[in-house]
Formats: sequence, structure tokens, C-alpha cells
Amino acid sequence: MAYTAEQFTGMSSRLQEVREEIKQFIVGQEEAIDFSLYAVLADGHALLEGLPGLGKTMLIRTISDVLDLSFSRIQFTPDLMPSDITGTSLIERDMDGRQQFSFREGPIFHQMVLADEINRATPKTQSALLEAMGEKTVTVLGDTKPMARPFFVLATQNPIEMEGTYPLPEAQMDRFLCKILIAYPTRQELAEISRRTTGSESIALNKKMDAASLLEAQEMVKSVLIADDILMVAVDIIQNTHPHTSEIDGVQQFIQYGSGPRGLQSLIKLAKARALMEGRYHVSIGDLKHVAKPVLRHRLLLNYEGEAEGKKADGLIDAILQGAGRGVLK
Repeated sequence: MAYTAEQFTGMSSRLQEVREEIKQFIVGQEEAIDFSLYAVLADGHALLEGLPGLGKTMLIRTISDVLDLSFSRIQFTPDLMPSDITGTSLIERDMDGRQQFSFREGPIFHQMVLADEINRATPKTQSALLEAMGEKTVTVLGDTKPMARPFFVLATQNPIEMEGTYPLPEAQMDRFLCKILIAYPTRQELAEISRRTTGSESIALNKKMDAASLLEAQEMVKSVLIADDILMVAVDIIQNTHPHTSEIDGVQQFIQYGSGPRGLQSLIKLAKARALMEGRYHVSIGDLKHVAKPVLRHRLLLNYEGEAEGKKADGLIDAILQGAGRGVLK
């Protein structure tokens, strides 16, 4: 469907209202707010990483309230079972006394699902989310059930160095459009958090969109234009994450595996979402570079040398993006 410039401008204004409403409750964390909204607009999932107590859960809950989406929270623990997420079939008696299976839906059957501290559950339980995130269906005893629309998993995790955490499998990490790092608040932000949370005054959130208008926004994101030369910039960024095709210093030395095609798709989707949020109906190189770190930081696997020298994915991504000046990105 073709949209007019006025429709793009109108949707951008509504999305700006959503962002400002979230900021009424969440102090700071502007990058986390923006990229969470980009992921929702791109019809994808986001992974938020940060120390406990930095407001990851509150941010996700606030987004669901402002967007008026049905919400469920799954607290991941080492003893959580896959059926605790997807639901299970029970044998029940009907009015005539006959036994039959009845499916009881799990918390995954909501529009916005908070997977809280996802890396505290075992890999078997983590994998219960794979089908729901990738195919937007759940199969229980051979019966495939569709998810709600729209459907998002916004997961939080503690840094993997913390005790009692299990690293997410690479296949599941790749299902997340982006990995968002939650920064520690500044001195001023800490003071403002205290004022908002320890006083008697409460903040009432206003619903700025609903599921129908969000689905319309997602369709509008798909129609954002990307020129062929901009597309090839995105392709070059992805190719330069691979040690066997990259000419960037450090990539061949420190990276074992780079991003796959899903990384390219995520890069373009988030760039389109950012363009719409900014009121534009075309993707720029600036959009690609702005979203590159959250898209790629969980898709780069460091080798032993990179781990030993303490290299970070963000630093290597910076080197890839700076390659534009050397003709790497046309």
C-alpha cells in the first residue's frame, strides 16, 4: 500500500507522542526507549541487558501501557519448565462425563511478553520461546496455535558474568532484532528517579495508540523506501563482520563468526523504523549507522584471542562503520 507524505508525518507525530509519554514515567534511558520502539515498529523482538534495578522491567511495562497492548510477565528461574511458558493440555470431563483434552494457554499468548531475566532459565526452557519468536506459533502435542497480533517478546537479561546465569544459545540470540544495553543513571537522573518514586504523587500514563494503529504503523514501516545504493551499504556492513571477507583491522584477528542474513534484515527493518519515527519515508546511511550497534553486537562471536584481549563487539562495529572513509562502504 502506498502512503502519502501527510500520512507519514501524521504517524510520526503519533509515535513522537508515544515516546514523550513514556519519558513522563521513565527517567533517562533515551536510547533504550527509542530502540525498544524501533523493534516494536519493525515487528520484532528486543533483548535488554543491564544490572538489576535499572528499570528494564518497568520500561517494558510502560511501553505496553502506552500502546494499550495485552501484557504478560514471565519470571525466568532455573526450575521454570517449557510448559510454564507455552501452556499445556489437561484431561477434563465435559457435562456428559466424557474425558477430553483441554488446552490451557500459557503467558506467551499475549501481545507483549516480558521475558524477565531470560538467562536465569536453563537452555531447554529458553528454547521454548524459539518457535513463538521465529514463527509466531506454538505447537503443543502436535497442535499448532497462532500467537496474538501484534506479538513481541521483550526480554531482559543480567550480564552473563553474574552468578546463576546461562548464556543464551546463538540461535535464540539471532531471533532478537537488537540487543539494548541499559546504562547506569547519571547523578541528576538518580535524583529525579528518587523524586518520582519516593513521593506521594503518582504519574498516570495515557494510552497513545492501540493494537490496530500499531499494526498500521508496522505496515507503514515496510513501505519506507530504501535506495539500491543504501541497501548495498547495509550489505557491506554485514559482509565486513565476517573475518573471511572483511578488510577492517581487527575483524579478521578477533572475530570468529559474523552476522548472517537475519542481521541484514534486522539492520534494514530498524533503519526503516527510525526513518518513520523521524518523519521521513526513506532510509539514510545515518539511519543504518545509528542502528548498527544494537543490531550487530549480539551477532558477532569473538574468537579466543578476542576474548583473551577483552575486545568488545561495539568497538569492532565502530571500526567497521569508520571504514566508510576508506571506501569500504560505498
